[in-house]
Amino acid sequence: MSLSRRTLPLFTALAVLIGSVVVGAVPAAAAPGPPPASMSSLGDSITRGFNACGWYVDCTSRSFSTGDNSSVNPHYLRIRAVNPAINGRNYNDAQTGADSADLLGQANSAVSRGVQYVTVLIGANDACTGSESSMTTVGTFRANVDAGLNRLKSGLPGAQVYVISVPDIQRLWSVGRGSGSARTAWSLFGICQSMLANPTSNAQADVDRRNRVRQRVVDYNTQLASACAAYGANCKFDNNAVFNYPFALNQLSGWDYFHPNATGQQVLASVTYAAGFGW
Repeated sequence: MSLSRRTLPLFTALAVLIGSVVVGAVPAAAAPGPPPASMSSLGDSITRGFNACGWYVDCTSRSFSTGDNSSVNPHYLRIRAVNPAINGRNYNDAQTGADSADLLGQANSAVSRGVQYVTVLIGANDACTGSESSMTTVGTFRANVDAGLNRLKSGLPGAQVYVISVPDIQRLWSVGRGSGSARTAWSLFGICQSMLANPTSNAQADVDRRNRVRQRVVDYNTQLASACAAYGANCKFDNNAVFNYPFALNQLSGWDYFHPNATGQQVLASVTYAAGFGW
């Protein structure tokens, strides 16, 4: 990347190759309980709705989780339809540019709010770095996730926690490599060079690099599933619903071809909610 991932927030390139499946630990079945009366969302620029309504700005109203835009129909509005008590108690504690190391601080924010429901979507920026060598190791990723989840468990013992899989960033390369506009944006802004460097190259070294980066995402998702299982019955993993959804290029921002636009946020809301607690 030519820019810091904290100055150029990264969107996890939503999607996957059709038919992709991550094999991981199967979390314990979560008892949904009644619809929550408050919620917080943790994560990165996806959860902040970055580039979903304006040029390089957060658009939290269009967040798939805690947003309140009716066209996106986020988790918050879906829950409010069955439990009006949640009205106004939707807190976006995600941070644009965040990676797994930031999860503990975000969890502290959620705990301070005393919420009953927390969504967690983290890991894209751990894999989407300036080079393959700078990706977060699997062991460090798991330790960071455990730290955040343990804080939620100790501080919000009755809350329902929903852990969402990291999208398949190789899908972004697959659907965007044929677009000159996408390639220009990726190069100009140094976006996710671990995956998106030399996007038109079919050289074996580039093919192998992309496959290794994708495998790192697979490994992250395996750890997310395992961490959620270790958490207990109040944690629900999406069983790779996001990783396995074939998002399209037209669901990404036309400014950076990386972050989900409003349509992408709407799809993300639908996919994640359907795989969630079932309120």
